[in-house]
Amino acid sequence: MTYRFFTPAPAKSATGLTAAVYRQLRDEFLGPVPTFQALSAVPELLAATWALIREALLAGDASRVDRELVASAVSRANRCRFCVDAHVMLLHALSEHELAEVIARGGTPAKPRHAELAAWAEASRSPRAAAWTSPYGPELTGTLLAFHFITRGVSALLDPDLLPGGLQRSPVVRSVGGRLYARTARERKEPGLSLPLLEAGTTVPPAWAGDSPVGTAYAALRNAALRGGDLLGDVARQTVSATVRWEDGRHPARPSDWAVDLVRDVPGADRVGTRIALLAAFAPSAVTVGDVALWRLSHPDDADLVRLVAYGAITATDHVAQALASAHL
Repeated sequence: MTYRFFTPAPAKSATGLTAAVYRQLRDEFLGPVPTFQALSAVPELLAATWALIREALLAGDASRVDRELVASAVSRANRCRFCVDAHVMLLHALSEHELAEVIARGGTPAKPRHAELAAWAEASRSPRAAAWTSPYGPELTGTLLAFHFITRGVSALLDPDLLPGGLQRSPVVRSVGGRLYARTARERKEPGLSLPLLEAGTTVPPAWAGDSPVGTAYAALRNAALRGGDLLGDVARQTVSATVRWEDGRHPARPSDWAVDLVRDVPGADRVGTRIALLAAFAPSAVTVGDVALWRLSHPDDADLVRLVAYGAITATDHVAQALASAHL
């Protein structure tokens, strides 16, 4: 597993908030895996991302199989090979071997309940086109939003292979890997224990979450990730948000050319940042070394690259969340 643009500090050197998040990851998930280490340059963003994953995917009483299916289906809709592989492995860990391999192949689950969930999750990529909403509770809905955000960050910042040569795509390797994590995957987690990691302040949980800690975690992630927009000017931010609305999740056929056309009228100092944010929202794996090199001429810190990618990712994620909000007024 390699990082595309920078290598985070080793987990053993973490301090403060980052170390606290890593402790929970070791206790309750798969440890400080690359998905989270890639965000560690911005500790408050790391903490909020972990909080949403924990409260939505791991804690509470909803079926973990259903939630892993939603995570896998969103990952598939967003073309995040890394995340598809990881959550197919976790379906194996839950003894859902047939379902795992159907998802890995891009097929339709045999059980009507699973087929319905997968179709709902995949349709959320373009919520306006699909007249999409959610009949599901906070844990499934929060899982869906968590993976709209995290698949974009992962695709931008990580290479797609979990193992050398893509070995994780072997059904045998997936099944064996799942067995290694079976006990951890099946343990019920108590809701709310990640919330003390979040920044103090006013965050208004969304209506779709009710009084679930999932809503508090989503609000904290939204607040932390939107701060990345401060790296861009008003015209650039308006370009990103307007494009997310009108394109409605469409996969650009030629992402690089598409992004170049969209930033022509953005002030010159903001063009490369706007391009990266747009690609993070729509086609994050298309962010290139050249894009990042140009961005680093004015923003050399890894933290600013992470913030910018997170801004594009949360803008796309919140487009989906707005479809939920309108249904809960």
